Amino acid sequence: MPLTFASGPVRVRVPATSANLGPGFDALGLALGLHDDVAAEVTSGGVRVSVTGEGAGELPADDRHLVARAMRVTFDLLGGQPPGLALECVNRIPQARGLGSSSAAIVAGVLLARALVTDGPARLDDDGVLRLTAEIEGHPDNVAPCLLGGFTVAWTEPGGARAVSLPVAAGIRPTVFVPAERGLTATARAALPVTVPHADAAQNAGRAALLVHALTAEPALLLPATVDRLHQDYRAPGMPGTAALVSALRAADVAAVVSGAGPTVLALGEPPSGFQAGTDWQVWRLSVEVRGATVARGRLGHAERDPVAAGRKS
Repeated sequence: MPLTFASGPVRVRVPATSANLGPGFDALGLALGLHDDVAAEVTSGGVRVSVTGEGAGELPADDRHLVARAMRVTFDLLGGQPPGLALECVNRIPQARGLGSSSAAIVAGVLLARALVTDGPARLDDDGVLRLTAEIEGHPDNVAPCLLGGFTVAWTEPGGARAVSLPVAAGIRPTVFVPAERGLTATARAALPVTVPHADAAQNAGRAALLVHALTAEPALLLPATVDRLHQDYRAPGMPGTAALVSALRAADVAAVVSGAGPTVLALGEPPSGFQAGTDWQVWRLSVEVRGATVARGRLGHAERDPVAAGRKS
């Protein structure tokens, strides 16, 4: 059945995410109160992308842009391509810092494409969106919280990615320490060994299970629950500043971990009064985003076009 496209623009708001959370490698993730806003509409031809905020002047302005690429993949799955696309991206999630900017772009593209097809949700349901975004990204730990919000546990079955979102205990307020330097997920993954000691794998399994309990019911256990032996130590030589800050925060009894593949540091709580991260870090106190990605009709409004993250304290 041929596609028919919606008239007028649609917009999506997608949150930043932090994956792994210490021991939950490629499985656990958290949605954060920092968002990109993207609007798209079908045009008569070509692909035009405008970018404001993070990545402006650096990211492609044509169909090489990741949002546009994710849209193209989705349109193919839905059954056909529109004649053209116009995208407006207002980015607040730092690029290549371990806060899920790529996953946010992929989720935005898939949801926008689905919304621009008149019967898009009937052709691609929410479970299908998760499977598709995880397939494009390569793993589900960032796309799951971006889509679902809150604290997510994701896994992959033969049929594709699956995930559940769990409520976060009251009082948990993440703090992120964002450096000026960037990191590449591929580089961080290349630092990991092919095998790990059985004892390390066993410890991580226990700590990941404890982390689910700590995040949802007993935050007092977050410090022991965020101990990791699978990836952070192996990546430390490639980002010594990140490793040093994680160690300093944990020595101060703060449950701190590398956010995703880094180099951002995530603290699941307030640093102690007087703690100094140094001038190389921007410190943002964020909320947990419980809604995940949201889609609406119409263009971006004045608030959505503001590239400064509302409510962010630094």
